[in-house]
This record gives sequence, structure tokens and C-alpha cells, in this order.
Amino acid sequence: MLPMEQVDAVVIGAGVVGLAVGRALALSGREVLVLESENAIGTGTSSRNSEVIHAGIYYPAGSLKARLCVKGKGLLYAYCAERGVAHRRLGKLIVATSPEQVLALDGIMAKAAANGVHDLQKLSASQAKALEPALACEAALLSPSTGVVDSHGLMLALQGDMENAGGLLALVSPVQHISLRQGSATHPIVVQTQDGTELACKALVNAAGLSAVALARRMDGLDPSLLPQAHYAKGNYFTLAGKAPFSRLIYPVPEKAGLGVHLTLDLGGQAKFGPDVQWVEDPADLQVDARRGDAFYAEVRKYWPGLQQGALQAGYAGMRPKINAPHEAAADFMVQGPAEHGVPGLVNLLGIESPGLTSSLAMADEVCARLA
Repeated sequence: MLPMEQVDAVVIGAGVVGLAVGRALALSGREVLVLESENAIGTGTSSRNSEVIHAGIYYPAGSLKARLCVKGKGLLYAYCAERGVAHRRLGKLIVATSPEQVLALDGIMAKAAANGVHDLQKLSASQAKALEPALACEAALLSPSTGVVDSHGLMLALQGDMENAGGLLALVSPVQHISLRQGSATHPIVVQTQDGTELACKALVNAAGLSAVALARRMDGLDPSLLPQAHYAKGNYFTLAGKAPFSRLIYPVPEKAGLGVHLTLDLGGQAKFGPDVQWVEDPADLQVDARRGDAFYAEVRKYWPGLQQGALQAGYAGMRPKINAPHEAAADFMVQGPAEHGVPGLVNLLGIESPGLTSSLAMADEVCARLA
């Protein structure tokens, strides 16, 4: 066994949220070590998503998702501009493809306003078509503050800021065991990594994404009854062969579990469709079943009738770290600090799915406030 080292704060997980938290703690003057089990940053949920900067439209008023998304969006645009991280404020159209959905647009607008998003514009079918000639719809909402970001470039910038402020990143450092009250009076939390290294710390932030609930359940000294169950919802993406005739993101009016099969563009203008919602048992199940693409055609043609048969190709899949079961309403982010579980210095970040990327800088501020 190696001798025990002391560090002020340990963050577990070097995805976009873990790196944002590490950066914020380091900039506040704390000695920070970020532990990542993989051999590179951001290999999990952070690298398998739509890379969309969300406006904060759909989330329940007063929820953490709503608050952190709206605050995070402003912080993220400013940060990307300041640090030269590639991003584009493309705008998004939420399209109603039936008369019933037209009525739903007013509800979406009201929900957005309740969250502090006041820039949505209602468009008639002809106004929407003037912006996007290939589009078919009855009416639409334009969200001008929706955009896309180079998520890997963002994570590299966050890592650079953290390291410039004295923080450290340790790759290939999976956590084996956590004891919450076994250390010294000043550094009560002990984190043991797989190679036998023991770190005593004052503060521990669990930003382990898909593994966060399982990690929290293994913490010695945390009441397991306070923790949710982990569930996994795979999101499959299909890419478009050739160039898309759209310059903005296109989202159908939301129905059921997800936000519908939407069209997003990357920074190069390449289009992809998805994600769908496929509940799975295994978070490592990231294979895309090409047959799922069959259902995409009918959904996409509701707003883009010109989609050619055979133009969709199986792309990639991401995994949502859900803390609600398939039959339950979508859960809010769970930012569980000392006020919730009674353990000084511990923050668990659970169920951090979309809009986690958009919320990352605001989430980091939230964690710092819970630890203050």
C-alpha cells in the first residue's frame, strides 16, 4: 500500500461537467485533482451527444434543469467567445406538423417564458418556409439562442484553465473505494484508486456520469436510501448522406419520452437525426441497430418530405444516465450536497443528462456554492 496523500478537493470524472467543476474549484484557490477512469477526457456521455447549446425551453419551471440551462447557456456562449472555442448560434425551429401541434406551440412559448427565455418568435408556415424552403409545417417557433459547440474543444479549454490554476488531471485512475469518515479531522474523505493510491481530501465531487449512482452506492458512510436507482436510455443517431437543405436545427413539437427525431447540424454543416429513446440494461450497449432507422424516415418526412429513401446511415449512439424508470416522468438533475445527505464536503451529481453540456459552467458554480 502506498502512503496516503492529501489533497483539498477530488473530482471523479473528466467529462464536461467534471472538468468544469475542477476548473471552478481550482480558480477559487482550491488544490484540485480530477480522477478519470479512461485514458482520455470526455469519452462517455460528453462525446456522444448532439453538441447542442440548448435555450432552456422545455424543462419544468423552477427545476435545476431549467435554471442551470438558462444560466449555463449565457456563461457558455461568453466562455466560448473568450477562449476561442468553436461554436455557432444557428437558431432552431420547433415545428408543428399538424393542427393539434399548432396549439401546443403557445404552451411551449409560455413554458419558455416561465424559465426566463423570452426570445422565441412564433412563425406562420410561410414565414418558416421563407427561412427554410425545404421545410413542411403548419407553424413554427424560432429559438434564436440555440446553437452548437465543439464539445471536445470546450473540454480541452476547461482542462487548460484548470491546469493553469494549479489543478491536476489523472487519467486511467478508476476509483476502487471511497470512505467518507475514515480520514483525519481536516481531510475526512478517503478515496482509493485501483492501483492502491489513497487520497485523503476535504471535498469530493462525484461527476462520474453513467457510473455516478453506482459510485455513490459504494461510498462507505452514505445512506443508500437517499440514492435513486440508475436507468439507461440509449439515444441512436443516424447521419445524412449528402448535404442537408437546412441552415438551422429542426425539432418537432415534443411528444412522449423524448423531443422527437430532430435534425441537428454540426459545425461543418453535416446533418444528423436523433436521438431516439431506447431503454437498455447495459450502459456499455452503444451499437446502433441499422433497422431502427426505418422508423426515422416516417418521422423526419413529417417536416422534411424531401428525405430520400436510403439517405440515412447508422451513425453513433449515446447513453443517458437516467434516474427515472421508463414509465416515470423525466427526473430533474440531482445535485446532492451536505444539506441533503449530511456528509460534509461531498457532492453527488446524479442523472446529469441533457442539458448537462449547456449547463456545465452553471453546474460548476452550483457545486462550489454547495461546498462553500
